Amino acid sequence: MAQSFFLADDDDDDRLLFEDALRELSADTNLIMATDGVDLMEKLEETVPLPCVIFLDINMPRKNGFECLAEMRQIEKFRAIPVVIFSTSNEESTIERTYRQGASFYIHKPRTFDKLKSAIRQIMAIDWSLHTVQPSKEKYVLQF
Repeated sequence: MAQSFFLADDDDDDRLLFEDALRELSADTNLIMATDGVDLMEKLEETVPLPCVIFLDINMPRKNGFECLAEMRQIEKFRAIPVVIFSTSNEESTIERTYRQGASFYIHKPRTFDKLKSAIRQIMAIDWSLHTVQPSKEKYVLQF
């Protein structure tokens, strides 16, 4: 069965690059994209089965990534879905806040296509059924 991923990002170019990178890595994946936090939460409610992982941008209109993450962690059926923050922000306060909110990992958006593929590849390689505990703060931010 194909792995299913969500990407919530308001930037058209970032969504297109992510989709291209994912396709180059694996044809056996399903990507559902949301253009903002409201769109993400609506699509999550409608999607069965739930995604393996959600890649979540922070700075989005209507409902930002912080608000989405908080909402997902309060709703029982979404609580266990791994959420990887995927943001241009590299501010310590943003990283700390998302860590406290229960995100699984934090990726500062890579500047090259190859690094983007490397980041996605690393997330795809995780056996999420065994990864039930948030990593230590030192391992939370993935570097590429």
